[in-house]
Amino acid sequence: MIFLYNAEPENAEQWSSLLAARLPDLEFVEGFDAVDPARVHYLLTWEPVTDIGRYTNLRILFAAGAGVDQFDLSAIPDSVALARMVDESLADIMAEFVVLSALAIHREMPAYRVAQAAQVWETRSILPASASRVGVMGLGQLGMACLAQLRHLRFQLLGWNRSARQLDGVKTYTGREELETFLSQCDILVNLLPLTDSTRAILDRETLACLPQGAGLINVGRGEHVVEADLLAALDSEQVGAAILDVFEREPLAAGHPLWSHPRVWVTPHIASTMQVEGGAAVVAENILRDLEGRELLYTVDRAAGY
Repeated sequence: MIFLYNAEPENAEQWSSLLAARLPDLEFVEGFDAVDPARVHYLLTWEPVTDIGRYTNLRILFAAGAGVDQFDLSAIPDSVALARMVDESLADIMAEFVVLSALAIHREMPAYRVAQAAQVWETRSILPASASRVGVMGLGQLGMACLAQLRHLRFQLLGWNRSARQLDGVKTYTGREELETFLSQCDILVNLLPLTDSTRAILDRETLACLPQGAGLINVGRGEHVVEADLLAALDSEQVGAAILDVFEREPLAAGHPLWSHPRVWVTPHIASTMQVEGGAAVVAENILRDLEGRELLYTVDRAAGY
């Protein structure tokens, strides 16, 4: 059996060691060009796979991250399972970033940063977290982990999802017909949606206008969820009071892009959460064992839904 690794080179040795501990007969190979595609049984990659039909014996394609929007799902043969990287440590790290960002917006840290640059000593009103409503778009594993941590701070919590969810302590909304109602109650909006045809550009001029005046936005989903020109206009009009953005339409964010220098925007370089090798290798090893034993795989993608 050959496992083809096409992810961070600096982590390859650790991946190889961890997989060997559970799967001693698995041959670990690094890089698309390192092996005849017909010999590959399992493949881990973040990049799209060129001409995946060459991998005639491929059984599982592992996405090296929580999202799978980089892949053309229609090009992946039905015989190949596509598995997402779902790991508790990845969700915990994402929750840390979201809590940090929600608190920064709630306590108006972007405004204080502007005041610092201008050397202005000016205090602002302080409200308890319980006075702010935080809405999370996308109630999968990452969204649930973020809500669990935000709950400890006593924020009022809302959630929006494509399919119905009932969550203790969270006001939930479903589908496009309830999106405006959801957005109208979000003092801070967190986007954690998967990127699909139905969610692309979901945060545009029209939907941003549904937020309460001066609301904050945290985007840790995908850059293509937000129409950047519309967000900049909303920031300039103060419809959106502050934005913390970890993902962008094009990455890296281009030099000179107005988001770099906007006074109420914090930019981070797609670091809200990253796969941890130990957890990722455990998930991959478990799925390979399940495949070998003919058991149901974990975290496979629903190709019709796109995630």
